[in-house]
Amino acid sequence: MTSRLIRIGIAAAALFALPPIAQAAELPGDPVYKSPSYKSPAYSAPSQRSWSGFYAGLNGGYGFGSSKWDVPAVSNKPSGALIGGTLGYNFQYSSWLFGLEGDWGFSTMKDDVACSTAICETKNSWLGTARGRVGYAFDSFLPYFTAGVGMGNVKAHRSSLTTTGSHSGFGLAVGAGLEYALWSNWSAKLEYLYVDLGKFDCGTSCGATVNNVSFNANIVRAGINYLF
Repeated sequence: MTSRLIRIGIAAAALFALPPIAQAAELPGDPVYKSPSYKSPAYSAPSQRSWSGFYAGLNGGYGFGSSKWDVPAVSNKPSGALIGGTLGYNFQYSSWLFGLEGDWGFSTMKDDVACSTAICETKNSWLGTARGRVGYAFDSFLPYFTAGVGMGNVKAHRSSLTTTGSHSGFGLAVGAGLEYALWSNWSAKLEYLYVDLGKFDCGTSCGATVNNVSFNANIVRAGINYLF
């Protein structure tokens, strides 16, 4: 009886000892042993600025140009400040940007010159453009080229007369600029435009049966836009 109890105790002790022995057998270096695995976080590409969408803003700057009269054959150099608003839409494909932009603003560009016994003055009271834009985005930086139609009002006056010739017409607008993303949806830009409104016949309002007056301007301006 005693020997039977001893055999049962030895068998029970062997059963309890098996798990620790099995664990001890799986040591580092053993083919069965597997060290804990570590997975690095998945790569996430840095977010890029998106320029797509509608935007609106304000712009202001300085313009300087030239105006030529046929009779008498004189020219002056209108210059002055400009301020106005901008509306546009951008479509971005990869890093390329294609857009449409329109702007309109008040202009103080004017100048006069002695013509015979009088003074001949040319003045631009408002100026606007409707243009396409093509640019390449370097994340927050957007250099671009732009071209389209310029429009504006040109007044011509000869001091010896009580009449003034006035004409609102269309012409060419072309230029380039650089826009920079600030914070949230805001951006700032610096832009150059050349606008040529051609010429109009001031006629007897300027002292001659036919008297063509031309106007063109170089415009340097800054602006701030909000992208919706």
